[in-house]
Parts: sequence; C-alpha cells; structure tokens
Amino acid sequence: MISAWALDGIPEISPGADLVQLIGDALANDENGCLDGDILVVTSKILSKAEGRIVEASDREDAITAETVRVVATRAYEGGVTRIVENRLGIVGAAAGVDASNTAEGTVLLLPVDPDASARALAAALRERFGVRLGIIVSDTLGRAWRIGQTDIAIGAAGVLVVDDLRGQADQQGRPLAVTVPVVADELAGLGDLVKGKASGRPVAVVRGMGRLVTDEVDVPGARTLPRTGPTDMFRLGTDEAYRLGVAGEPLP
Repeated sequence: MISAWALDGIPEISPGADLVQLIGDALANDENGCLDGDILVVTSKILSKAEGRIVEASDREDAITAETVRVVATRAYEGGVTRIVENRLGIVGAAAGVDASNTAEGTVLLLPVDPDASARALAAALRERFGVRLGIIVSDTLGRAWRIGQTDIAIGAAGVLVVDDLRGQADQQGRPLAVTVPVVADELAGLGDLVKGKASGRPVAVVRGMGRLVTDEVDVPGARTLPRTGPTDMFRLGTDEAYRLGVAGEPLP
C-alpha cells in the first residue's frame, strides 16, 4: 500500500537555513515516524531560499535571460510576453523556472544551483541521522505541451530510482514491453504535491510504500538525466518559430 502525507513544523525558510536540521526535526516529530524505504518529496523553493537564490522582482526578466540556454518560443499576451525556454538544468518550461509564488513581496526565486547535489546532501545527512535508507525527490511545478494546467515534476533526486525500466518484461498477454519506462520520480513528485498543496505552508511530503525504488547508495543517476535535450528533443521550437526558420531556409538551432 502506498501512502503520502505532508510534514508539519517546517518554518519559513531564510537564506542559510539548515534544511537538514529543520526537515529532520519535522520528521522526528511526525507521528508516523521514519521507516526504511520512505521517500521525501521536497519543494524546490525551500532549497532555493536556503541557498539564497533570491532576486529582486524588478530583475525578473534579466534573471530569466541569465537562466536561459535556448529560447523555444515566445508569445505576447495582454500584459507581457511569455517565454518558453530551456534553462541551464535542461528543463524546458515558462520563464526558466524563475518564480514569484510563495516568496517575499518584491522578490522572485531562481531554481537551486544543482538540485541533484542538494538532494544528495539531504539524503546522506538524513540517512545518517535516522539510520534508514531514505530517498529524496526535489519537486517543482511545470506546464506541459498539449495539456492545460501544471503538475509537479522531479528536478532533483538522490537515493531513489528516477525511472522504472520495464523493457524486456511481459504484459498481461505475454507480449514483451519494448518502450515502457515510467518516470517514477515525476509520479512521486505529483503525489507529493497532492498532499503538500500549493498554499499550505508544508513544503515536504513523505511517501511510504515505494521502498523498492530506494537505493542503497545516495549517489545514483538523478533528475538531471530526465530532460530530452539535443538530438533526442523532437520539439525544439514552437510552431511559429519553426515555420519562420523553414520559410527562411535556416537550419534548426
């Protein structure tokens, strides 16, 4: 059985905050305890705040530019322009992940410098404190092509498999699975978001019952391996941008 719940007792995070201590104390005080195979889903915003990844809101557009590796599409709307870009973490989304929600008035947050490294540090320290194998998923909210709304995805991970490779196994009819690779890290991030909520002030969730995904070692392939970039990216440009390049006879970037 899989269960998930949000941890209480984690205060507002400021630059330099000791997340290992704060999350560890909340976990120690939780009535459900801490068991081998538990997975913590940690909202990236608290990592960004602890790492001091805060900029003035007036610098948001400059911050988006600085975080951008490649522009995919831009669309004007009443009040501004939306930029869909690939950021330095390889994630394609709006505004390079620069976010104004759940942050102090007049400021915006950048994504953590290296979410996988931050996850590894948390996993190693919390495993040492509690003496059990814990996995860490760092989550952030992202829109998706062809679908309205947003969902949480994994942008960092440690001590947990990020994909569940079922290729080579058989389906219920005995046919071999050739391309089935569920991105369990994203599924865990979405589950964590359901119990954390966007405005509850509870930035960490515990997922129990998926211990088969938790690894003995902390340093395993993380979420940085998930984005499709370069030749594997079949949708490198927005429709209008690709059309303009095609008409001009220019190569794709």
